[in-house]
Amino acid sequence: MQNYNRNNKILITGGAGFLGSHLTEKLLKEGNEVLVVDNFFTGTKQNLAHLLGNPNLEVMRHDVTFPLYVETN
Repeated sequence: MQNYNRNNKILITGGAGFLGSHLTEKLLKEGNEVLVVDNFFTGTKQNLAHLLGNPNLEVMRHDVTFPLYVETN
């Protein structure tokens, strides 16, 4: 995996799923801001429950088949 700068704002689609929630946790531990976008059809908020108090986490319910305009780096 290629190295990347820490302290970025990173978008994770499907972040409430099994894999996405683990990736979210890793990225938060590295000091990144994380925006999780999930429609919660298969993912659950329970997968993110232990992270919800983190000020660097934003969770958005959204179906990515529709446009979403957010700013990340």
